[in-house]
Amino acid sequence: MTITNKKENCKTLGIYVHIPFCLKKCGYCDFLSFENKAVPAHKEYVKALLNEVESYGAEYSNNYLVDSVFIGGGTPSLISPDMIGDIIGAIKYNFNFDGDTEITIEANPGTLTGEKLDAYLAAGINRLSIGAQSFDDCILKILGRVHLAGDIYKNYRLAREAGFENINLDLIFGIPGQHIDIWKETLSGAIGLDPGHISFYSLQIEEGTRFYEMFEAGMYEKLSDELDREMYHYAVRELSDAGYTHYEISNAAKDGHECRHNIKYWSFKDYLGTGLGAHSYMDGVRFGNTKDPEKYIKLNLEGNDEPHGNEKLHEWRHENSFNDDVSEYMFTGLRMTKGIDLNDFENRFGKTLADTYKKEWAAVRRYIGDGLLIIDGRSLRLSEKGIDISNRIMSEFVISN
Repeated sequence: MTITNKKENCKTLGIYVHIPFCLKKCGYCDFLSFENKAVPAHKEYVKALLNEVESYGAEYSNNYLVDSVFIGGGTPSLISPDMIGDIIGAIKYNFNFDGDTEITIEANPGTLTGEKLDAYLAAGINRLSIGAQSFDDCILKILGRVHLAGDIYKNYRLAREAGFENINLDLIFGIPGQHIDIWKETLSGAIGLDPGHISFYSLQIEEGTRFYEMFEAGMYEKLSDELDREMYHYAVRELSDAGYTHYEISNAAKDGHECRHNIKYWSFKDYLGTGLGAHSYMDGVRFGNTKDPEKYIKLNLEGNDEPHGNEKLHEWRHENSFNDDVSEYMFTGLRMTKGIDLNDFENRFGKTLADTYKKEWAAVRRYIGDGLLIIDGRSLRLSEKGIDISNRIMSEFVISN
C-alpha cells in the first residue's frame, strides 16, 4: 500500500511513536516509561503497536501525506533494531509517504552500536536525537543517567561513521550542583561535536518524580531563577556565535536542520500519536491513548478492523472549540522565535488578533510597551526579555470557554 509520490489535496501529517521502555528511570523524568529490558515484553508491545498503526492507516491514509515520523520514549534505542525496522515498515506500508519524510529516533548514549545505526539507516531513519543532557560525569550521576560523558563522544562518532548527517543533542541546565562553568563546559562539548541541532531545556521538577520527592525532603536545593536565566542566555549567545539559529525557545539549529516534526506541534498542525499514552491532534480533535500497558496490548491484539476502531484505546477525547483553537495556536506559536504570523491568524480564524482578544488587549499592549512582546510588520513575537516570563505572557492568550 506504500505510496511515495505526493497526492494532491492531502494535508501533511506527523506521526509520533512511543516506546515506553528504558534501562533506568531518571530522577527528573515524568514521561510515561518503565524500566524493562525483557525482549519478550518488547515484542508483545511492538506487535500491539503494529496493529494500531494498521488501524490508523485504514482510517487516515487517504487524507494525509506523512512528512515526519518521530520515535520517542523511553529509550527507543533499547529495543532491537529489527523491531524498529518493523515499525517504520508498517508506517510506510499503511500510510502515504512524502519522498522527503523526516524520520527521527531518540537514543541514549551507551545504547547505540554500529549494527543498530546501520539498521536504522536501512529502515529509512535519517535523524538521530541523542539524550546527552550533560558532558559532566558528576551532573550525569545527579540526573540518574546510566551513561558517562565519554559515551556521548563514542556514540556520536559511531553515528557519524555510520552515515547520519542530521543529529540532535539534548542538553539540560538548571540542575542542582551545576554552576555556570559546568554548563559552559557542556555547551562547549556539544558545540564542538558540530551537530545540526541542539536542544537545551531548563530542568523542571515535576510531581511524581524522584527529584520532586528529594526536593520535598530538602535533599536538593533548586537553583535560583537568576542563575537559571544566566545559563539560558549564555546558551543562546554561544549557539548564535557558533552558527546556530535560535528558532524556538529551547531549540537551535544549523540552516536546514530544524526539527520538522516538533515544528508541527508549535505550528498547530495535525499529528497522530501511536503507542502507550500517546497524544494526537487530528481534524480539530485532541485525544490520548490509555496509559495502562495491559489494556493497550489487549485491545490492540484483539484487532481494530472496524471503522474508528482505535477509539476504544483512547483514555480521553476533546473536540476543540474556537476558543481552544485560538488559545493553542497562540500558546504554541509564541514558542517560535519568529512568532505569530498575523496574516495567517486572520486567515485561520476570520478575525484580527486585536478583535479576538478585546478583553486582553490592554494587557497585551502593556507587554508591547514594556518591550516584552514585539509587533514587527505582520508578526507578533516574544522579545529576549519576554522569553524569560513567557508563561506569564502566554497566559494572556488563553481564552476560557
